[in-house]
Amino acid sequence: MYNLTSRRAAGALAVAGAATLLLAACSSSSGSSSSSSAASPAGSAAASSAAAPSAGASGSPAAAGASCPSGTTIAFVMGAEADPFFKAMKVGADAEAQAKGVTLVWQGDPSVYSPATQIPIVDKVLATKPSGLVLIPTDPSALQPANDQAVAAGIPVVNVDTHVNDQSKVTSWITGDNNDGGAKAADALATAIGYQSGKSYQVVVGLTSPTATTNTARLAGFKAQLAAKYPGIKIMDVAYSQSQPSVANTNVSNWLTKYPNLNGIFAIDGTNATGAAAALQAKGLTGKVALVGYDAYPQNVALIKSGVFTALIAQDPAQEAKLAIDDLTQVICGKSTAGIQKAVTIPNVVLDKTTSAADLQKYTYVQ
Repeated sequence: MYNLTSRRAAGALAVAGAATLLLAACSSSSGSSSSSSAASPAGSAAASSAAAPSAGASGSPAAAGASCPSGTTIAFVMGAEADPFFKAMKVGADAEAQAKGVTLVWQGDPSVYSPATQIPIVDKVLATKPSGLVLIPTDPSALQPANDQAVAAGIPVVNVDTHVNDQSKVTSWITGDNNDGGAKAADALATAIGYQSGKSYQVVVGLTSPTATTNTARLAGFKAQLAAKYPGIKIMDVAYSQSQPSVANTNVSNWLTKYPNLNGIFAIDGTNATGAAAALQAKGLTGKVALVGYDAYPQNVALIKSGVFTALIAQDPAQEAKLAIDDLTQVICGKSTAGIQKAVTIPNVVLDKTTSAADLQKYTYVQ
């Protein structure tokens, strides 16, 4: 994969800095369409104060300002509309669709992250013959046929966040650095539990899906870092929530009973982090069981100061969406793939109690 800094010229985070947030209400039955609906996020997780990745114009006709034909429509199908990660992504998608003069059709199941709920939605969207498709596959194998069906129909596809197995026909894939995020989570958890060589520790991992490529990459990075640096930490169990905080809450509550000596929890995405935080607080275990989560949901960032979260790994969903719209408009309107990188990885930012208030605000996902 290529780092974002090598992909686009300066002018980074063109969606960053505006204050007004106009998120349209979402519905899996009808979705939402807009060509001018959102202002941009006030902060961006990838724009680290140490090394901010840049993402500006690509040099393509579309990126340079060429007009898209009237009626150009980009369908954006994610996993679960209620997930604040996807809400933050919609802010970036709306803003860039407005900037490019295209209509955005936003679709996803209201709350359940699964291929069973996503596939019918993709099928329905493809029947409308959009000009382009941004697809966040809930399963790399199950969504491959829908991905390939779009391409066969002449609809260019960009994968965002997750990806299908065979990307040979995908215009690009844009994601956060998931393996690195898992490794950073292992470091944060080991620090929080006071890891000492020769001692044993118990941790558990909450995921949304056993197959979503973001989840599997984060878990792989987490496991690899434990094996390399913290062999005394043992993963006792994993469980899945389908992007529903209430299910994650139940999973963690069960673990807290099953493993009375539990030292830590890695909540591998934002909804699992939300559910885990609620379970720890309900049982009065804040600060007693270390919790490292993913995604800078506003309510979870606020819980860093109170000690519920040891750390959060922040991504940049708005920027991922912006780049996806950029790539598709270049292909659709500019009739060119010049300069488009096949795979783009956006760096993560670790938020913890040492992070300044300004940076916490900067990296918190806009809703």
